[in-house]
Amino acid sequence: MDLEQTWYQASATPQVFEPLGGRTLDVDVAILGGGFAGLATARALQERGFKNPVLLEAQQVGHGASGRNGGFVFGGFSRGPAALLADLGPARARTLYALSRDAVRTIRRRIDELQIDCERIEGGALWVDWFRSPASLKALRAEASLLRDHFGVQWDEIAPEQVRQWLETERYGAALLERDAFHFHPLKYARGLAAAIQREGGAVFEHSAVQAVMREGSGWRLNVQGGGTLHCQRLVVAGGGYLQRGLLPALSGARLPIATYVMVTEPLPENLQPVRTPAAIYDTRFAFDYYRKLQDGRLLWGGRISILEREPQRIAELLRADLLKVYPQLRDVRVDFAWGGLMSYARHQMPQLGELAPGLWYAQSFGGHGVAPTTAAGELLAEALVGAQPLDALWRRYGLSPVYGPAGLLAAQTQYSWAEFRDWLRS
Repeated sequence: MDLEQTWYQASATPQVFEPLGGRTLDVDVAILGGGFAGLATARALQERGFKNPVLLEAQQVGHGASGRNGGFVFGGFSRGPAALLADLGPARARTLYALSRDAVRTIRRRIDELQIDCERIEGGALWVDWFRSPASLKALRAEASLLRDHFGVQWDEIAPEQVRQWLETERYGAALLERDAFHFHPLKYARGLAAAIQREGGAVFEHSAVQAVMREGSGWRLNVQGGGTLHCQRLVVAGGGYLQRGLLPALSGARLPIATYVMVTEPLPENLQPVRTPAAIYDTRFAFDYYRKLQDGRLLWGGRISILEREPQRIAELLRADLLKVYPQLRDVRVDFAWGGLMSYARHQMPQLGELAPGLWYAQSFGGHGVAPTTAAGELLAEALVGAQPLDALWRRYGLSPVYGPAGLLAAQTQYSWAEFRDWLRS
């Protein structure tokens, strides 16, 4: 097993952006973070005529959750649709949900327009019923009705017999299929977007960690790894779960860095391939499995939620046990890659967007459902930065609630463990 890199890193063409080094730059807009939120903001600015944003990444583009996730692209947020309805009422909840659906279309458009080779597979997303009970089927249908009636989203019910034709397992009951979803190679997409940003006048600097952020007149001064300095009028902070604690305590103290795990098997021969659908699959538990068939016949398998970052060997052991609960026929299959990544979660399970101080904007806490919402956040921040549309006041509802450091992490792990225990009892 490769312990040094993810499958995404191993299968993507190497791409290098130089560090800022000891240079000093004066710019209008700087963006901290080379993940999806930062990249989406930079690209959205360019599409609105602002061609030269500067992006600083502490490691490499897509180093964090953006380059480590399952690669699912579909609408919605970590906070479920029923909770959004209760929070906001039907009209505003529908408008908010629509932003994420628009973001899916934006990602498709950028892949096509920028000719990003990221292995996009238009197979939809299949949400499979783990519990196989009358109550769980009723809940599945209720979710489909809610999405259709309040959000205008069609999820098709798939009978258990059809599920078993697509997935060679007796584990699941019925399913819902979201046809307007796809999956892709997230690291190739992130690198392709970064290359396009630089090609069209922006600047992307890797290995350029911001070590201090200070007010300077009407703008901001950033001290950067390697002795560099960047002066900017406006700053967007999009560091996610990897934002250095202490750099901006109001942000790092309002999000929990939560780990999830992924592994990739060896290429499977056709007679051993259990997935016979182009859809990406996930189940109805709180800490669900998520997986998809890759183009070379491998199976990418992810799951679990934890406050613990683990070594690849241990991640492989945990996820292999989960895989065999669903597909015991794969007991002799080799695991070639395993890795973890940190998502950022807020207590309210929604993204946090806003202006921390005049000219200092932020986007974080996209949780485990971040590919489309990060793109939506980039659109909203770009609109605010160019003066086209102020940020909707609803985002203040989902503000920077404190998470109380280690105590908050322990509370989150307790909540996750309890939810997993409830799911085990139902199973």
